[in-house]
Amino acid sequence: MIVLTRRITEGAAPTGSVTLSVDARIKSRLRVRLDDGRDAGLMLERGHLLRGGELLGDEQGAHVIRVLAAPEAVSTVRCADPLLLARAAYHLGNRHVPLQIEPGLLRYQHDHVLDDMLRGLGLAVEAEQAPFEPEAGAYQSAPHGHGHGHGHSHAHGQDHPFVRLPGHAHS
Repeated sequence: MIVLTRRITEGAAPTGSVTLSVDARIKSRLRVRLDDGRDAGLMLERGHLLRGGELLGDEQGAHVIRVLAAPEAVSTVRCADPLLLARAAYHLGNRHVPLQIEPGLLRYQHDHVLDDMLRGLGLAVEAEQAPFEPEAGAYQSAPHGHGHGHGHSHAHGQDHPFVRLPGHAHS
């Protein structure tokens, strides 16, 4: 089994790939099957969301594996009105929803209750299969390593910003 222990930042040529959902990409210890069928294990530093396109390697440098974000059930809101989009982001953030934010677009893991809430705000919501790349969060390592590099505990007792706490939605 290939054991992937480090992130590779330089332009090494990939020897394989692994396609993972966001729920798998938040884990630092995980057994995976590479896209070519080989078994591998992730033994990575904690506290970093793997992004589609990142490269992982083993200690010996024999294997370089590209991470691919798997298409999954998401809800996508596209809107040209920045105020309406900001309002939607506010309400989703108030509910601690992991959120992908791009110009004119918000995306979150599909949830019909949230879809209905946003439709009530006047937004069109599309349920689709697409890769999900949520914001890392203010205290997470940001994409491409631009975090501030220290760990902390959340006031709500959660270990990770992608954990949904039962009954923890704000109105």
